[in-house]
Amino acid sequence: MNRIEIVKNHFEEEAQEFDKTILNLIPYYTEMIEALVLSIPFEKDKPIKVIDLGCGTGTIANKIKSTFPNSQISCLDIAENMIKMAQIKLGENIDYYVNDFYKFNFEQKYDVIISSLALHHLANDEDKKMFYGKIYNALTDDGVFYNADMVLGSNSHLQDLYMEKWKIFMGKNVSSDEIENKWIEQYKTEDRPASLLNHINWLKETGYKNIDVVWKYYNYCVYGGYK
Repeated sequence: MNRIEIVKNHFEEEAQEFDKTILNLIPYYTEMIEALVLSIPFEKDKPIKVIDLGCGTGTIANKIKSTFPNSQISCLDIAENMIKMAQIKLGENIDYYVNDFYKFNFEQKYDVIISSLALHHLANDEDKKMFYGKIYNALTDDGVFYNADMVLGSNSHLQDLYMEKWKIFMGKNVSSDEIENKWIEQYKTEDRPASLLNHINWLKETGYKNIDVVWKYYNYCVYGGYK
């Protein structure tokens, strides 16, 4: 079984408990998602087209739906069970896709492309850079891309600090045994994060403008830019 299949199976299994689990594991998740949605620069009543890459159970799409009531939203996730949970949360008038976002064929242009806690699963730096180009080409001329995700520290000291702070946060909600033997092991097996500065440079090289880091807490952040 390859790494992507492992990730898919993990999310299939975790879908039912995902919303609760994510609050226990991701520091200030609610604030992070709020920062992502607030970064979308369009008028609230504009009929924008949005796609959420790695939508999970539809939490962010639901927040966008309530903030931009005329938006046309598409939700994409590799795990069918995640999409089923999103359908329960979001209902009809949403386009749902069960697919690997890296292989997804963007057949239309979007005003907003967002992702959360997903792009760090891309296998290597080259895949990440290539995917930023794919997203860029799928944006309308005034479109925006924002990502909420985990990142590496720029040096070993910062990376150790990031991991320490992450474990401290998780320790408020789950046991140390679960942290080390489940979540850290899963991180080592499934996740391939890169440093935030690398992400910013890749966005610049691709052609994005008005790039900014909207929110950050150690190894979690929200960043993005305009086409």
